[in-house]
Amino acid sequence: MSKQNPPFVVADPDLIEPVADGIKRRLLAYGPDLMAVKVWFEEGAIGYQHQHIHTQVAYVESGEFEAMIDGETQILRAGDSFYVAPNKLHGAVCKKAGVLIDIFNPQREDFLKGE
Repeated sequence: MSKQNPPFVVADPDLIEPVADGIKRRLLAYGPDLMAVKVWFEEGAIGYQHQHIHTQVAYVESGEFEAMIDGETQILRAGDSFYVAPNKLHGAVCKKAGVLIDIFNPQREDFLKGE
């Protein structure tokens, strides 16, 4: 699969890339205005607080996360979700190994460059 807005994305394990200690991701379908990303977290892994210009929605597919958004903290479990407005400081600590499905608008150009 090239990183040029493929119309179909198959679950190829070779496309999973490490992001940080205990965190890896795989791009799902995307286009200029929308991007979906599957992110695996090991227990204890930290998605350090950061901010970006993108609007983000995350769905907790499995596991348990302590999510922080703009100074507010919430424990989230499978089936829960959260919304991050552009430029809001946010992050997460994985309390029980799990998976987040992140949706971004617009697409994350930095992810396409492998950053």
